Amino acid sequence: MSPVLSRTGRARRAVAASAVLNTLRVSPLALLLPAPAHAGAQVEEPLANAVRTALSAAVSDSAPPRPSFDTIERRIAYLRWLGAMSERLRKREAEHLRRVEFLETAWYESTRAGLEPSLLLGLIQVESGFRKYAISPAGALGYTQVMPFWARLIGDGHVSRLFHMQTNLRFGCVILRHYLDLERGDLYMALGRYNGSRGRPEYPNAVLASQRLWGYKPT
Repeated sequence: MSPVLSRTGRARRAVAASAVLNTLRVSPLALLLPAPAHAGAQVEEPLANAVRTALSAAVSDSAPPRPSFDTIERRIAYLRWLGAMSERLRKREAEHLRRVEFLETAWYESTRAGLEPSLLLGLIQVESGFRKYAISPAGALGYTQVMPFWARLIGDGHVSRLFHMQTNLRFGCVILRHYLDLERGDLYMALGRYNGSRGRPEYPNAVLASQRLWGYKPT
């Protein structure tokens, strides 16, 4: 690449970065982290008052993920899952404690929303590549690529909080659960709606393929 093209590229990146910061009011730290994600984004739709209230309640509890089990067998199965997923995630996150914290939260939030943990992990792989500070060209944020309008619709309006791990995972799970309910349990259509590409096969197929990579069968 010539020096002129290099300078032009840097200038364009600086303009784009400034636009993102002005729009989202996030810390410049986000722009020092890995490159933006390139997934699609949810489309803002009117919400009935009852739905808005239910979704707001679903994201408002900020309690840490502390799973409880009614039998020792269930707890052992969870710990085995945690160990297996930690090994698979090692290439993307080298620090053990951060891996475990992320997986504990992913399990807690997906289970809380009635979703398979493997589905959430597959969605994150497609949406952000497990990058906490990923920003898509459409402005979607974080692991699950949540569009900023959700912070206004059902959150506290602070968009930058979508970079908080548990907040982002909770929003992603609550939104996907909402779309599943809208689509009467049709995961294929719900995933398309999540991505803003309802009715097209590319995104649902990609997430479902990634979900298989994160599947777990106890030995």
